[in-house]
Amino acid sequence: MSHWSRRDVIRTFGLSAALPFSSLEDIMDIPIHNEDQYQSNDVKKMVTAVVIGAGARGTLYGRYSLQYPNQLKIIGVAEPVSLRNEKFSGTHGIDNQFRFKTWEDVFKAPKFADAVIITTPDDLHYGPCMQALAMGYDVLLEKPISPSEQECRNILNLAKKNNRIVAVCHVLRYSEYWIKIKEMIDQGTIGKVVSIQHLEPIGNIHMSHSYVRGNWHDSKKTTPIILAKSCHDLDIIKWLVNRPVKYVQAFGNLTYFRSENAPSGSTARCMDGCSVESTCPYSALKIYHRNRQWTYVLDLPEDKEKHSDHILNKLANTNYGRCVFRMDNDQPDHYVCNIEFEDQTTVAFSMEAHISYEGRRTRILGTQGDITGDMKSFTHTDFTTGKSETWEQKVTDGHGGGDFGLVAQWVRAVSAQDASMLSSTIDASIESHIMGFAAEKSRLGKTVVEVRL
Repeated sequence: MSHWSRRDVIRTFGLSAALPFSSLEDIMDIPIHNEDQYQSNDVKKMVTAVVIGAGARGTLYGRYSLQYPNQLKIIGVAEPVSLRNEKFSGTHGIDNQFRFKTWEDVFKAPKFADAVIITTPDDLHYGPCMQALAMGYDVLLEKPISPSEQECRNILNLAKKNNRIVAVCHVLRYSEYWIKIKEMIDQGTIGKVVSIQHLEPIGNIHMSHSYVRGNWHDSKKTTPIILAKSCHDLDIIKWLVNRPVKYVQAFGNLTYFRSENAPSGSTARCMDGCSVESTCPYSALKIYHRNRQWTYVLDLPEDKEKHSDHILNKLANTNYGRCVFRMDNDQPDHYVCNIEFEDQTTVAFSMEAHISYEGRRTRILGTQGDITGDMKSFTHTDFTTGKSETWEQKVTDGHGGGDFGLVAQWVRAVSAQDASMLSSTIDASIESHIMGFAAEKSRLGKTVVEVRL
């Protein structure tokens, strides 16, 4: 049986957006860099917040308050899973009167905090966000904003009407890697950007976990994968180019994780006597039980002696134990999207599941030079001098420092009531979402879609 240490995970997956945590407690062990920078954060008044959804992202963002209690204090939580609710409340010392089961319960009480942090499933972003804005809360909203374009626009309109701050968790904008690349582009280091080639390698096991077996396996009940997984990428592309989008064209399909590709001798569940279980890369027994990867979704009990029985029970009774070829999934396992901006800049974006590694790969091609990077480092080559220089990422915590970078800036903005301190406001973030909706319309309709923001 293989157990992954936090160091093993980072070494293997680098700056991956979704690491194979064994439990939510692992999130508390992520090494934090730039601690002095965050400590000196110019916060005029401590911000109080309610976390709605105490899963992986809620736990991660909430951790900032434990590290910097003079800046952010979590005073409430809404979480229907009792084990998560209890752990989160205990960690943050939340009073019983501010522990809620559902998001609706939060808003039955009079306003009791400055802000809410919404980290619920995708289809449960809209309701709590609209209610929070109506009651005068500022918001930190996990991406995607909403599975519906109209709902995205409704949130934007209400935020403007009530003069509230809504920050979308496009955390890559706050990582050192992307900040440095953006700075070089804006300074004209590579001249005018002509074209970008961008790859998001989901990773084959990550795909099977999240988009075949997991919460996002059904696009109709959650969010199309172009938004659920890749709105980060669309957002970064739009941020770098910094021009209005004109046209989007997309192609993609679910090719492999289908019933007709189920191996001979396979069964509905991996533990039902499947004859190919031992050689299948997607064996649930191997991934969750033997290797103990991604088990944070199984809500492991505190008693480690009970982990094995708990995992086997989950694999016998939840989607995480089902054969990846016999699921009711519909998310594409490969997706390409071509984008043209108003200044004729073109982008070729590819999201791929059938790939052995994670970590985005990007080529930015300009009139005076180019930049090639992999989220760990990038190399800039100057066309005039022919010289190349390499910049290396020093930060290895979540999203290259972007997770805490986002929360730090959001806390500053809410404390000062100044949305301009953020780069991923609802106003900016909605543009990449509209690109995603256009891409899905194009993919399904086999047509080029003109984008209207």
